[in-house]
Amino acid sequence: MRLKSYFSGTVEAAVELAHRELGEDALLINARPSTPETRSLGAYEVVFGVPPKTEAEAKPESATSMANAPARSLATEALAQDILQLKREMERMTKLLREGRVPMPRLKSPGGDLVQALVENELDPELARQVAEGASLEDLFEVDAAPGRVMALVGPPGAGKTTTLVKLAARFGLTARKPTFILSADVYRIAAAEQLGSLAAILGIGFGAVETPLALGQAIEEHRGKEHIFIDTPGLSAAEMADGEDLARLIAAHPEMDTHLVLPASMKPADLARVIDHYEVFRPKKLLFTRIDETARYGALISEASRRRLPISFLSTGQQIPDDLEPATKEFLAGRVREETPQLCRAIGATA
Repeated sequence: MRLKSYFSGTVEAAVELAHRELGEDALLINARPSTPETRSLGAYEVVFGVPPKTEAEAKPESATSMANAPARSLATEALAQDILQLKREMERMTKLLREGRVPMPRLKSPGGDLVQALVENELDPELARQVAEGASLEDLFEVDAAPGRVMALVGPPGAGKTTTLVKLAARFGLTARKPTFILSADVYRIAAAEQLGSLAAILGIGFGAVETPLALGQAIEEHRGKEHIFIDTPGLSAAEMADGEDLARLIAAHPEMDTHLVLPASMKPADLARVIDHYEVFRPKKLLFTRIDETARYGALISEASRRRLPISFLSTGQQIPDDLEPATKEFLAGRVREETPQLCRAIGATA
């Protein structure tokens, strides 16, 4: 049997490609997360087997080989049974793939069960491998909740920037009794500035709205005496990023800007990575996650923080101001990743 490996973002995509290139008789032999050396080729390496040619396709046999026909016939029959079993297994895996129920392949290596469990909790396979080899999960990412003097919240529509900004202003301004000012640069949403202004008035915090990046820069300078300035920005989809280029340039270039990229923790890992790529033009310095209570998988949060080398600042849950906002901690995030696999806690280095 001839073997051939395919690298792909998903096991299902590799199955479809193998069937196109090798035919429907291609047998799924093994699937595993790519190694660090081959990860650039795809997230998974999927190995397929191609059965040998049938007797009808084979060359005519010589007289000598005909003498060995009975023994070869038995071997051929055994091989045919093996191929049939493999084919049935491939059909079962294909059915599971189509139904979206295929499990992650188990790694046949030391620490494979641990790697498997962490990857299932959406931790990057390379980070999972490092943990299996003895690294502390807490050492693979950073947190930083220290507020800058000028804090801007950027992020996609519906991420919860405005509510989170008010929570931050209440925590570091109202509660700490420090001079604080809120600026709204969101000119895209109807009545967005009015809504934020009303919340600021309720909290007794100064508020101003600006319509251009130039006006924003001037307002920051005008309120230089404030202990904290919080800036709300419009939520821009991928198609609207060009509309925010001037604002992105100002925020990215301002020497005092502490820019937090606000993202829903419930976002799919692939979407999370794509949004972070889009918002790279703002040069975010930290990641802030909302809707923490809407997901049970925290691996992608740690993975992106590690990959981008950006610390996680705050974690937000509900709408209560300022209660539903807490500084991110390594213990909490790493602990939640481990909670998905309590039987492996001891192996990772924590208590169940």
